[in-house]
Amino acid sequence: MAKILLVEDDKELSEQLSAWFASEGHLLEVAATGEDAVQLLRCFPYDVLLLDWTLPGLSGLDVCKAYIHTGGLAKIIFLTGRGDIVDKESALDLGADDYVTKPFEVRELAARVRSVLRRPGGTGPCHLQFGSIVLDPALRTVCCGDRIERLMKREALILEFMMRHPNRVYSSLELSKQLWSSAEEVTPETVRSWMRNLRTKLRAVGAGEVIKTIPRTGYVLEGR
Repeated sequence: MAKILLVEDDKELSEQLSAWFASEGHLLEVAATGEDAVQLLRCFPYDVLLLDWTLPGLSGLDVCKAYIHTGGLAKIIFLTGRGDIVDKESALDLGADDYVTKPFEVRELAARVRSVLRRPGGTGPCHLQFGSIVLDPALRTVCCGDRIERLMKREALILEFMMRHPNRVYSSLELSKQLWSSAEEVTPETVRSWMRNLRTKLRAVGAGEVIKTIPRTGYVLEGR
C-alpha cells in the first residue's frame, strides 16, 4: 500500500485515477490547487506525489520546489501536457522521479508508480515477513505456520506499515497521519479499536502479542 497525493484540477481524470489506485489497494487523496497541495504536504506524509504541471494558482513546478525545499521524501511524478524536452529537464533536474505526458493510459501511470515505489525508500508491494508472520498485502492475508486469517483493509494497512517499520514506536496521531486520509476524522480510540481487531487476528494465527502498547506513547511491532 502507498499513500498517494494527486494534485490535479481535472475532476474527471481525478475520479478515474482515484478509482484505479483504490482498486490496487492504495490510499489516494486529491488536491485541486497548488495551494491545497502545499497545505496537505505540510501536514501529512505521502509516498508518491502525482503532480500536474499547470494548476490554478501555484504551478506544479512551484509545489515541487516548495516540497523538496522542506525536505519532502515522496516520489514525484509529473503529469502534464507539456512535452518539451526543456520542461522535462526542468522537472527532473529539480528532483522529480518521472514525467508522464498527457494524454496517457492509466495502466502506464500505474506501472510507473510501481516502478518508483520499488526504488530505494519506496514501499512497493510484496510478501512481507517478520519472524514467523507472513503478510500478503495484495490478498490481505496474514499467516503464521499453517494458520491463516483474512484481514480487513484497514487491518492490513496497519500491519503492513508496522512490518515495514519494526521496533519503532508510533503514536496514534502518527499512525492516523500515515494510514488515514486527511478528510477522515480519526481519534485515538479509532486507532485503538483497529489495533484491537488486528491483534485478535494475529493471536488467531498463533503470532502472539507482537504488537505492544507503550503506555502514553504508542504502538510498536517488537521482535526480530
